[in-house]
Amino acid sequence: MSLNEFAVLASEAGGEEHSPWPYIVGALVFVMFLALLAGLISFAGGREHS
Repeated sequence: MSLNEFAVLASEAGGEEHSPWPYIVGALVFVMFLALLAGLISFAGGREHS
């Protein structure tokens, strides 16, 4: 099976039903970025500007 045939089958398999997975994955990535931002702020919060 070529890559083009696989892409066509994958696009047709999507269907019209609503899937919550993109929102769940997006929310998890957003939470991970917020945690990294909180760690960055907490680490650099006690440092003076140079």
